[in-house]
Amino acid sequence: MPILFDSSIYISALRIGGDASFLLQRWARESPLWLSSVVLEELYAGATRNDDRILEKLERDFDRARRVLVPNLSDWTHAGRILSRMAEKYGYEQIGRARLTNDALIATSAAHAGITVVTVNQRDFARLAEFCPLQWQARTIP
Repeated sequence: MPILFDSSIYISALRIGGDASFLLQRWARESPLWLSSVVLEELYAGATRNDDRILEKLERDFDRARRVLVPNLSDWTHAGRILSRMAEKYGYEQIGRARLTNDALIATSAAHAGITVVTVNQRDFARLAEFCPLQWQARTIP
């Protein structure tokens, strides 16, 4: 089954450094690895100039492999509906829903494509999976 790393996995790996990249490569050998355009946006938004070269290579490699997942119209509308239902159930205010928008887009587009999301963010993806047929795994980077 193909997998997609959430931003939290990449961020953890970047913070740890060299050994973590080997771990990510090992996980990627187990299943075909995809990159979400939403994850890439989050990584660029939080990057320093020192990270740009790493992110540009990541973007280029996944684009060449044709493994970039981009949410389509139905993913966007499904994400909005999920956020509305989550707000009702968990009492999220506008800020809480805005914080979850990217994760909802990742979840809906991955579910739509049959891709498993691998994340450190257990709480939010467990809640998203209540409203979306999402396959996900929680992993930590030692």
